[in-house]
Amino acid sequence: MDHIDNTYRIENAKKSLLGVSIGDAFGDSFFGDLDQISECIHLRQIPETKWEFTDDTVMSIAVFEELERNGDIDQENLIKQFCINHDLDANRGYGATLRRLLREVQNGENWHEVSKRAFEGQGSMGNGAAMRVCPIGAFHFDNFQKVKELAIKSAEITHSNIEAITGAVAVAIGTALTAQMKFDKKMLTPADFIDKILNELPDSDTKAKISKSKSVPYNYNIETVKSILGNGINMTAQDTVPFALWCTSYNLQNFEEGLWKAVSILGDRDTICAMVGGMSIMSSDGLNIPYSWADSVESFDKSIFRGNK
Repeated sequence: MDHIDNTYRIENAKKSLLGVSIGDAFGDSFFGDLDQISECIHLRQIPETKWEFTDDTVMSIAVFEELERNGDIDQENLIKQFCINHDLDANRGYGATLRRLLREVQNGENWHEVSKRAFEGQGSMGNGAAMRVCPIGAFHFDNFQKVKELAIKSAEITHSNIEAITGAVAVAIGTALTAQMKFDKKMLTPADFIDKILNELPDSDTKAKISKSKSVPYNYNIETVKSILGNGINMTAQDTVPFALWCTSYNLQNFEEGLWKAVSILGDRDTICAMVGGMSIMSSDGLNIPYSWADSVESFDKSIFRGNK
């Protein structure tokens, strides 16, 4: 695939970012009274929403801009951009641990040390590293080694724990696979999709749980699925990524169905939907990407988070 030009790669990454933003804003609209939210999901009605995205998309924008600039990830530039974008609008759903890390970096501390000392020296195993890497997989879809390298670089500046890093690599590879499917006009079975991701992952609890997802049928009761794979309520990679990949694997051609399935498990719904959206939009049939959703979501290109170097 050496003939693929940079313009195509950038457009690929931008398409994935669109999927992230739609999924993020879609999922975020389903927070509120549980009975009302459950009824909306049952009826497939989106609650009244402004279609604004959260930190999932804000941080993905920074990753995208690194790729747009030179196809790589400069960790010093990326952490700086995370800090800038956070300060532009801190009310985008950032977690307390990340807020503290960004504040300490802005105060002059070294991100290497700050990231490693989180959680009493274990480093964060949160899902924040995985939620922002879809553009990496879409940009370098023909080079898994590059995808892994950049997913790790983007993750470790805030999440040094192997679980978080594994989650980031898994979602980035998942996006690379869906982009390959579109490019090659081929489709994978759910099991093949998961197996190809597993082949690229280090041994970890997150990998083991992703592997377990292969034995979970799509028609299982969603509460049963949650008990096996998690729903992001703990906001860890191992509690979030396995379900997001499972959900995507069964909806590789159906972006809309994937998001409805993703939100039905509740939990960390904006982050799960952001991951599913960023992956599945690459391989989905265009007819299954609702124009009304794409038109309604806050524009990342016109947002305050674009082009702030």
